[in-house]
Order: sequence, then structure tokens, then C-alpha cells
Amino acid sequence: MKTHGDPEWETFPSYLEIFIPYVLDILDQWNLKITFFIVGQDAALEKNKDALKLLTEKGHEVGNHSFNHEPWLHMYSKNRIEKEILQTDKSILYVTGQRPVGFRGPGFSWNRDLFEILLENGYIYDASILPTYLGPLARLYYFWTSNLTKEEKNHRKDLFGGFKNGLRPVKPYRWQLVSGRYLLEIPVTTIPIIKAPFHLSYLLYLSRFSKCLMLLYMNMAIALCKMTKTEPSFLMHPLDLLGCDQVPELAFFPGMDLSEEQKLLVLDNVIKNLSKHFCLVNMSTHASSIMKRNNLKMVQL
Repeated sequence: MKTHGDPEWETFPSYLEIFIPYVLDILDQWNLKITFFIVGQDAALEKNKDALKLLTEKGHEVGNHSFNHEPWLHMYSKNRIEKEILQTDKSILYVTGQRPVGFRGPGFSWNRDLFEILLENGYIYDASILPTYLGPLARLYYFWTSNLTKEEKNHRKDLFGGFKNGLRPVKPYRWQLVSGRYLLEIPVTTIPIIKAPFHLSYLLYLSRFSKCLMLLYMNMAIALCKMTKTEPSFLMHPLDLLGCDQVPELAFFPGMDLSEEQKLLVLDNVIKNLSKHFCLVNMSTHASSIMKRNNLKMVQL
């Protein structure tokens, strides 16, 4: 809501008490354990405590998604980034009993200082990179549907990254930092070679036009992942599973014109097809497996 320019964000409304019990039942049906990246401000609010605690009680992993969820995190000073990370760590640990070892930047934002801070605080991996050429188009869409002023749009000018992100690897790699240390990066998977998005929001978008088109696109993505030996890191957003009637304040979000039932049908197809070809695990399990390999690409910052 803040990114969109809606002033109601200042009351910190939440759909977690609706979403979490609902999605945990879905994951139980598939016997899946996944990673939930939590916003620190949500974890710091007493009203969200019971819902968030359910995540680790059900055996899922929790990750750090920054404290204020501002997609211009990369513009922060190093001290402010450190405060974001540590404040979120503290809040998540207090609520869930689990300390995060992975980070995902809001709006896929990141910078060099962030990576150094993650290493200094015992993080195993970062998952903030979206290797696609379509970031600027996503930014244009958000600006078009938002109530932002010209000044606010300028502040958000790097939201979702630039075209050069499409040149970044799709497979996991190690960042070689200025300090000489290394941090594992697990990018959000885009379709190998063509770098088009391959996450639930995009599949839902395609399903609005044709279920057959969505299935064809998904099967092409899986086939190219198999061909290039790319293990998908598949992104889902909570609103990918909720209908507009459940969260009317977020009607502007892509895909909110679809019903809960329509979204569940797409998710069932996705999980069914991914599980045929890959072992579906949480992020830290995936990271531990990757770090045992000797052929990881190194990327200098």
C-alpha cells in the first residue's frame, strides 16, 4: 500500500490472520515445507504474533524480508540497512522462535553494503535477484496504477530493477565481495535463456486469458529448466492465493480480479507439475545442497 501511495498503510493493516491458516492447510495437503520471508514490521505487531507463530510450529522456514518493506532499500546508508536486518531478526526470532538465515529484498532491492551485513550476521544466502529484462515494465505498471506524486515516483525510480538484471545468471552463484568474502545468491528463477518471469503471479496473469496458454508457458519453463539443469527457486506472493473479496484494500494488486478458487486451481497445477520433476524443499535446504558443490559460478561486485 505504501509503494502504491495509499496513506492507509500507516495503520499497518494485515491479512496474515486470514492468509496463514489458509495457506498452511493447502501446504499440508501437498506435504510441503517452504520458506516464508517475513516483514519485520508485521512481526513486531502483537496482532500478528499468533498467526506468524504457526509457520514454525508447522515446520516451515522463516526468512528476513526487511523491516519496513521499502523497495528503495538499496538507497539506504549502511547503518540503516544494518538496523533493518537486525531489527527484523529480533522481531522474527521473538515471534517464531527461529532466526532467519536467508534474506529477500523488498522489490528485489539490494546493494553491496547489504551483502556484507548479511555475512557479518551469519546469513547463509541472499535471494533478492530477479534476473529478467522486464523489471522496468513492471515499474511502469505500478506507476500507472498508483497514486504517487512525481517526487515519490522519482524516489522509486529503481523499483524492480533495470534491464541489466536480465544479464545476471538464473542459476545460483557466489557473490565475491570487496572484503574478499563470498555470499551465496539464489536468484528468483526466470525462464532460462529467455529470462521471462516464472512465478505464480505471472502464471495467474496468463490464466486470465487461457488455461491452455498458462499450462503451455509453465511446461515450457519447466522443460528449459530441465534442459539447462536449472533448479527452480519458485516465488509465490500471499496475494497469489487470496481473492479481492478477502482483501479489498489491495484490489490494485495484479491478479486480484481472480477468485480464490481460480487461484487455487493454478497453484494445484503448478505444484503437481513441479513435483514431477523436482524435489520441493525450503530455501535453506536448497542452499545447503548448493554449497556442497564445487562448480558454483563467482560473480564480482
